[in-house]
Amino acid sequence: MAAQYQSQVKKVIIATGASSGLGFEAMKQLLEAKQFGSAYTVVVGARDEARAITAYAQVKYDNLKHHVKVLRLDLANLVSVREFAKNVLAYAPDEQQVDYLFLCAAMSKDAGPSSYGSKWCDAQVVNHLSHHYLMHLLRNKLVASKSRIVVVSSGGIRRGDPVQADNVLLANSGADGFDFTQLLNAHWWRRQLAGSCTVVAVSPGLIPMTGIFREYKESKRPTMKSQDAKTVEEGAQSLLRAFKCTDMPDDPDRIFLTSWGQWWERSDIQNTLDRELQEKWSPSEEKIRRE
Repeated sequence: MAAQYQSQVKKVIIATGASSGLGFEAMKQLLEAKQFGSAYTVVVGARDEARAITAYAQVKYDNLKHHVKVLRLDLANLVSVREFAKNVLAYAPDEQQVDYLFLCAAMSKDAGPSSYGSKWCDAQVVNHLSHHYLMHLLRNKLVASKSRIVVVSSGGIRRGDPVQADNVLLANSGADGFDFTQLLNAHWWRRQLAGSCTVVAVSPGLIPMTGIFREYKESKRPTMKSQDAKTVEEGAQSLLRAFKCTDMPDDPDRIFLTSWGQWWERSDIQNTLDRELQEKWSPSEEKIRRE
């Protein structure tokens, strides 16, 4: 059996936001699955490497079949993103395929000061800009691998107002969150990588029991009594559907998979289909470095 696992080609997953919360639970479920299936190498970007290593050490998975590698990544810092990409490419050389890029990291907090001097608030840098920069840095590898890119998003995009985005996403604007640009960017990358990679945006649903709501005032935090609330385990299952689904709609713009396993209609994501806005919120690698 050990020899069988050693000869089996491992599918490689590059993951952000997988050291805790929903991302960790999704990878845990994948690694612990008892039925015979693919072997995986999960490369986890984590701000606290020691904590992530300890967390995965407690996962009951077959380490002859699977492998977990933790690399330093602070998504609030674009220099750290660049170093992470460099380390990923060193860990997965030319002959090694990257099967999945799992972009799960997110934070939800009012737009206060930027931790590293960006004109954008930390939530915009972590949720959108750093992931976009990482995609630029890994683009050639993703294209060569024909990777599937799984972008964890939110039904909150329906509330986004593109007219206000420039203001509310700035550092110190005091705004209370904005999910619009993330899905705009997923559409942009879907068009850029058409014919090479598959881009899927997916919602885990409303998951109160994760750390993403820790910055909210207690009176505003959702609970398991909230309408449509789901457990962390259920949310992770929703995310994993995006890894395997093959029923992609004929309409290439319908890339959003809901937590109940259905593809949203164009009318549900209409405010993210404007190509000028997609271009606006998807800067080039050079522009990101300049700014």
